[in-house]
Amino acid sequence: MRCGATLRRTFASGDIVFSTGGSGATPDDHTRQCAAAALGVPLELHPEAAKLIQERIRDMYQPKDGSPLDLDSPENRHRLNMGTYPQGAAIIPNGYNKIPGFSIRHHHFVPGFPVMAWPMIEWVLDTYYVHLHHTTPHAEKSLLVFELPESRVTPLMEKIERDFPGVRVFSLPSVGDAERGGVYARHHIDLGVKGEPEAVAAAFVKLREGVHLLGGDIVEPEAAAAAAAAGKPRS
Repeated sequence: MRCGATLRRTFASGDIVFSTGGSGATPDDHTRQCAAAALGVPLELHPEAAKLIQERIRDMYQPKDGSPLDLDSPENRHRLNMGTYPQGAAIIPNGYNKIPGFSIRHHHFVPGFPVMAWPMIEWVLDTYYVHLHHTTPHAEKSLLVFELPESRVTPLMEKIERDFPGVRVFSLPSVGDAERGGVYARHHIDLGVKGEPEAVAAAFVKLREGVHLLGGDIVEPEAAAAAAAAGKPRS
């Protein structure tokens, strides 16, 4: 299998590798198996991953007839496959839905969904590789933009990169995240700038002004997160 051959090569290289997707529990997910085969080790259920998966099952359980939760049902036992990793793996926390990823031999495996993968990769970088990044001052600021397609903001992004050398503009469109709730449930773009702190501050002012001129609706990420949290029912 191509995945297994690639992993055998990268495990032998000593490189730092991030893999996204293919780590679920359906028949089309083969990443965990390929990683174990490439290392020549068995798969085993990670005890901490099992605990987190069962917490997620409890969180999501909504009985229609008042029946108690059965963690040993075939369906729930099958879900534990998401915590079955190559022997010797460590977990990567997943703040979105608790289902962890795993790390082994400088290879880090996370879900394919950006809303999960991005913070999980950030955690790996800050936990294991802080000596390899943030060696120079760096800042990042972003907005949630509504009512504008990416095609409308692309010229603005290009202009800011021309006007502010060293600043990079990023754009992550979302079709909406109903589980996260609040404004995140609407179609939006996570639009921002990153680079040297002073240049980022100036570029961000121009980014905000430009979005306003284009007629976009803006929400600050901090305000959106607070509103989403306030709208969730308390357990």
